[in-house]
Amino acid sequence: MTIDPRDIENATLRAQLAAALSELASLRASFDALVEQGARANERLAELTAVLLRRQRQPPKPPAPPAPADLDDTQRAAYDARPKPPAPTPREPKTPKPRKPTGRQALPGHLPVDEHVFRPEACAHCGGTALDLADEVVEEKLDFIQAYHRRRVVRRKTCRCRACGERTTPRSLPAPYERAKVTSAWLAWLVHMKFSMLVPLDRLRRDLATQGIPMAMSTLVGFIERAADLLGMIDGYHWRQLLAGKWMATDATGLKVLVPKMKTAHNGYLEVYRRADLVVMQYEPTKDGATVASKLASFKGTLVADAEHRYNGVYGNSGKILEAGCNAHGRRKLRDAEAVQPALAAEGGAFISAIYQIENSARAEGLEGDALRKWRQGGMKPIMQDLRAWMEATKPTLLPSDPLAATIRYYENHWDALFRFVDDPRLPIDNSASEREFQNVAKLRLNMLFAGGTEGAHRAAVLLGIAATCRAIGLNLQAYLTWVFDRVGTFKDVYAMPIEALTPAAFKALNGT
Repeated sequence: MTIDPRDIENATLRAQLAAALSELASLRASFDALVEQGARANERLAELTAVLLRRQRQPPKPPAPPAPADLDDTQRAAYDARPKPPAPTPREPKTPKPRKPTGRQALPGHLPVDEHVFRPEACAHCGGTALDLADEVVEEKLDFIQAYHRRRVVRRKTCRCRACGERTTPRSLPAPYERAKVTSAWLAWLVHMKFSMLVPLDRLRRDLATQGIPMAMSTLVGFIERAADLLGMIDGYHWRQLLAGKWMATDATGLKVLVPKMKTAHNGYLEVYRRADLVVMQYEPTKDGATVASKLASFKGTLVADAEHRYNGVYGNSGKILEAGCNAHGRRKLRDAEAVQPALAAEGGAFISAIYQIENSARAEGLEGDALRKWRQGGMKPIMQDLRAWMEATKPTLLPSDPLAATIRYYENHWDALFRFVDDPRLPIDNSASEREFQNVAKLRLNMLFAGGTEGAHRAAVLLGIAATCRAIGLNLQAYLTWVFDRVGTFKDVYAMPIEALTPAAFKALNGT
């Protein structure tokens, strides 16, 4: 019997193929097992992720700091006996808020209405014209009519008297100043756009040009100068009111000003002086302490300000002006110190946070006067005592260069000023309201880059102060300016109103808005 070598080769190939198929089946089974394990791992990962998210919603409490090893017995006893930060007051269970109505909100009812009524003239199905009213479909849509500029033409007829032969010309309508090219309403719009909406003059000029109203930049600047000059006496009256009051707050920010013959813009300063319903801004070329002291020489009251050296001459030794500090600065210093001393700085911050919580509760209740004083004294003074004890126990454990040590020294040096508000219900807890006034200044400064000169900076301060006062009392700046420009302009002798009757507060009281 003869064996064909090809049969042997085929058998070998078949055996190798069978072995390869068996190995492939084994690999497929292993792959399926790995896929199943991956699916189980993904499910477990999703469960762990959910647990981590739940834990992140609850901020971890900082661990108690270990006592330094290099303290002697006296320091260690003081360290162990230091007061702990006040425990957070338990919150009452929140009552579920009423759900807001879903769907579209009704349009404001005070808006002017353009009404259109349509009635079919014929039936849409058969064409019949005998139609009886069956129903009505009412649609309300918010519409917009683009603001536009108008011309006001006044024709004043001159007549001759038959009796005496003299000529008589009637008086024109009120205008902001003699031979003005604009009305009081237009000038009020320009100031509103510049100092309330914070639109720089070059953009306003381009917008006017698109409406076919070419106007030179110098002309717009001249209008702003006229507006500031008209309102200067009202701004001066506001300043006298602040000086005659019992307290005011102040702060300053930078303002670049173009000065002739200087290669670069000069870095001046815009100062704000304010109470709750009254704001005055003033420009100064430098942060000179003597200038501030001279301004406030006639003031007798409490000044809320940051702890800056330039106010040292204001307080002086006369005792006429008391210092009140800003707790927002101390609070920020404690938060910054957490980068080096996370646990200890958090302890100190807990005292200040507790004081702010008491103040926020008083605001929510609308407390004022003696009620506010009693609320502050009853809730804050125990925390103040604990804070002072904590500082005395913590300070020896820190290096002098430690940021937390610097913050403790800040509170020690300005303790009376920082907590003067506790016994005086008129004072705020911090100077944040003054700082917020500069938010609009910062936006305007970003848009216009600099003031066109020293006089321009002074005039800008006047208009910014008037705009801020209107904003503080919830008054429409453009409506007020339109009203007041008529009364301080060409019809000043007709109205004959004293300055105190021309202020934003007087306008609000007169109109009840």
